[in-house]
Amino acid sequence: MSKNIVEIQNVGMKYQSINGEINAIENISFSVEKGSFVSLVGPSGCGKSTLLSIISGLLKPSSGKVFIDGEEVTKTSDKVGYMLQKDYLFDWRTIYQNVILGLEIRRILTPENKDFALNLLKTYGLYDFKDKYPSQLSGGMRQRAALIRTLAVKPEILLLDEAFSALDSQTRLAVTEDIYSIIKNENKTAIMVTHDISESISMSDRVVVLSNRPAVIKNIHQIVFDCPKRTPLKCREHPSFREYFNLIWKELDVHV
Repeated sequence: MSKNIVEIQNVGMKYQSINGEINAIENISFSVEKGSFVSLVGPSGCGKSTLLSIISGLLKPSSGKVFIDGEEVTKTSDKVGYMLQKDYLFDWRTIYQNVILGLEIRRILTPENKDFALNLLKTYGLYDFKDKYPSQLSGGMRQRAALIRTLAVKPEILLLDEAFSALDSQTRLAVTEDIYSIIKNENKTAIMVTHDISESISMSDRVVVLSNRPAVIKNIHQIVFDCPKRTPLKCREHPSFREYFNLIWKELDVHV
């Protein structure tokens, strides 16, 4: 049995606003096993990204604690890498220069780490584009470059905050397939925030469903597909996929 790499214990978050105190999330508890993929879904504005910021150490919770590898999170950690909706590649830097940016910032641009970054580019099909600039790459390739930049600093946990929502639907399907295979190949633990139920089911081992603000956990679904060499696309075609979708859709209680 895999050990838990992330433990979220009774986490709550309150904000002060002009209109008084806002209770964003309350009493959130769940754990994430090493090497697993967990998604957080919930209504818009319920506090999913806030929870991700707390896990990363960017925000301090009003109550409760987060542990990574048994250590309480009190600040940002080198064990955590972030992937956002925008790729934040710098247009004036080549793809290779973008990929090694985190190594430069952390002052760990050693020959070994440079080789590691180059090998990631080779493994995931961007080596021939290393001297190109971001504007010369497709949206999908840019997201792959952004992930390689995150992997170059060797995080244990990847936090994905609506990482694919800026892409058109066709590109998005291809990119989720691409990113999922890289994360699994590198044996990373991933926690993803998404508003896309299908995306969460197809990529995740577990889906955490959050309520409206103040967000509490409504349910945690164990996602199991009995297909060899699981991929997001294969999961979408599986007979159980629709059952999971309907369950989560009802729990989200979406009104239009």
